[in-house]
Amino acid sequence: MRIHFIFLVLVLIITTTSCQRDEKELITKKIQYDVNIKSPDPDYDWWIQNLPGPQRENLVDMIMDGALNGNIQAYDYFNEPISAYDVSKIISDTAAFTLMSQKPPYEYYDTLIVYRIEREDILKIRFLEEWHMDPRNFAFEKKILGIAPVARRIDRTGIERWQPLFWIYMDDDFIKKLKK
Repeated sequence: MRIHFIFLVLVLIITTTSCQRDEKELITKKIQYDVNIKSPDPDYDWWIQNLPGPQRENLVDMIMDGALNGNIQAYDYFNEPISAYDVSKIISDTAAFTLMSQKPPYEYYDTLIVYRIEREDILKIRFLEEWHMDPRNFAFEKKILGIAPVARRIDRTGIERWQPLFWIYMDDDFIKKLKK
């Protein structure tokens, strides 16, 4: 009789704990958003939209060095794998322009301008995540699917734009699903 009671208690414990784990609801399979890693406003407290300098620099270095030396597989906007050489071309772009001289005789001339993204220009990280929530206690669980370093660029017209440089995916299954 005592063995039956212990067995019944064990079954109840296993049943209750397994039911609790299954109650998480999928909120979204994909959500994408930018996170500032350097505060856009010096009047904010240091921790608001900011990683301290050494941590920010280490994070950017890990991402960029890994992609530039080929230790981390990088992907383009269309989720195609790109090489370390392709990553190096992304951060250094050469454009040919025809300009007019500012002095008489105002002749046109051709010139090359090299745009280089420095690591200090990477001020945001774009996240791609999957979210689950436990409706009993509103506990969120986020699974990071991918990250992209985002750099501030000033275009030829002087307009500031934010450019994701490349993607790094954490989940090989996610990439396989994208290819189907």
